[in-house]
Order: sequence, then C-alpha cells, then structure tokens
Amino acid sequence: MKNLFNTRNSLKALLLIIMVMCSVMRSNAQIKPVNSGYAPANGTKVYYEVYGQGKPIILLHGAFMTIGMNWGQLIPELSKTRKVIAIELQGHGHTPYSDRKLAHATLAKDVLGVMDYLKVDSADVVGYSFGGAIAYEFAIQNPKRLNKLVIISSTYKSTGWLPEINNAFKNMKPELFENSPMKTAYDAVAPDKTKWIPFLKQMMASAGEPFDLGEANIAKITSPVLIIAGDNDGLDKIELAKTYQLLGGGKVADFGVMPKSQLAIVSGQGHVSLMMQTKTILGYLDGFLK
Repeated sequence: MKNLFNTRNSLKALLLIIMVMCSVMRSNAQIKPVNSGYAPANGTKVYYEVYGQGKPIILLHGAFMTIGMNWGQLIPELSKTRKVIAIELQGHGHTPYSDRKLAHATLAKDVLGVMDYLKVDSADVVGYSFGGAIAYEFAIQNPKRLNKLVIISSTYKSTGWLPEINNAFKNMKPELFENSPMKTAYDAVAPDKTKWIPFLKQMMASAGEPFDLGEANIAKITSPVLIIAGDNDGLDKIELAKTYQLLGGGKVADFGVMPKSQLAIVSGQGHVSLMMQTKTILGYLDGFLK
C-alpha cells in the first residue's frame, strides 16, 4: 500500500512538472506551418505539420503530447535551415482515435505513410520518449528511408527504464490527467473530444505491456544514431550504455576510428526537464545532423 501511495504521488508530481513545462512552451512565440493536414496512412489518417525548407527532418512526440507541447521551442529554430515535418501519432492531438492496437510496428508504418504522402524519399528522424521507441522501430523497418536517427530520453525495450518508471506505467489511471495541460491541449484540437478517456485507457494499456524490439535489430541499424538522455531521466544507464555499444559506440576512438553514432548525457536533467534545455538539444542536433 505504501509503494502504491508513493507511486501515485510520484505520478502527480510528474504531471505538475509537465504543467510547468507546457506553460513555458506556450510562452514562446509560435510560428505557423507552411503546410498541414491529414495523410492517409496504414488504414487511418495521420495529422502532420510542415515548417521551413531544406533537408527533411521528422519529429515524433512523447506520450499524451501534441506537436506544440513537445516541439514548440525547437521548431522555430530547426525550421530556419530544415524542412520540419512534425507528426501527431494515433489518438494524439488532431489525429483521430482508432481502435487499432497501439503497436510500435503499426505507428512506425503510419510515419512511413506520411512520408509517402508528402513524397519524402528519406529523412532524419527525431523521437522523444514514446516517440523515440517509434523512431527505433521506424529505423528497423525502413533503413533505406532513414538518414540519421536521434533518440531523446527513450529506449527500445521496457527494461531500458528503471523499475520505478515501469511501476508508474502500470499504475497510471485516467483521473490523474483531470485538469491537466494534456487534456486542455487535446480538447483544443481533437476531432472527437469524447474519445479522451478511451484514448487514455488505450495508451495506459500499451504503456503497461512489456516490449523489446530486439538487440539484433538495433545492432543492424546502419544509419548514424545520436542518443540524448538526462543523467536522471528514468533510463537505466547501464542498459543505455549497452544500447550505444550495439550501435557501434563505446570504443577507444584514439586507437581507431570515431564511431558514427554518438551518446550525450545531459547533467542535472530529468525526463521532462531535458526537453526544456532547448539550446543544449539544438547544439547536439546541429553538430550531429550536419
């Protein structure tokens, strides 16, 4: 009972932090997309927004978030030199709720569908948290459509999170999201606001299921990968180091060739606060993607 109480309090604290994060995002001047709409993809339709011009970069948001909530600070800067394609995954934001099971493979195919619709042959892909797992799956499914991959505070398997995080996933309840910024953002743009609770239940059921995209599959990713994590973001750093080794990292570069993939651990940051370090993240992206 004590552990359950602590888990619920931790979840409430996390939501409070997210509220602060979202208020910071909203305080930023917003820019309008040059194109937006719905792409027919994988038997459904997926909402997208396009900003700027240049080499395409696809952004995949975290769980329960919208494009603006997750990427509001980064899009204005990225779009100065890149064609930014931001996608809202199944049930999130403008993209309608669907009875389809929320599977990583399914959502990765949705991303491919948006690329096909927009006639994008290949792109860099950036995924945060939930979106990072989808980005890993996309890399596994579509190696020829991926240029470079950026994973922010995410993992390719549920055991890549610390036990506290997995316990929190299992104990999430819809009532924790009452009067939250996620609910406000959803109500502002969702095509059917009555799907909020079914959407939450679907997401929570998915979060509670163990998953593992496979070490062998990660090791086969040929595109350069940048992993960005907070030093206290809930990821198991031992497992993260193993992931980096699977991607060819963890070498003594002074004795040979520098690995094409990179690992960045940002000090003093948690899972949510990491996404507020706009200059830091932009610095890593700029160096890696160029």
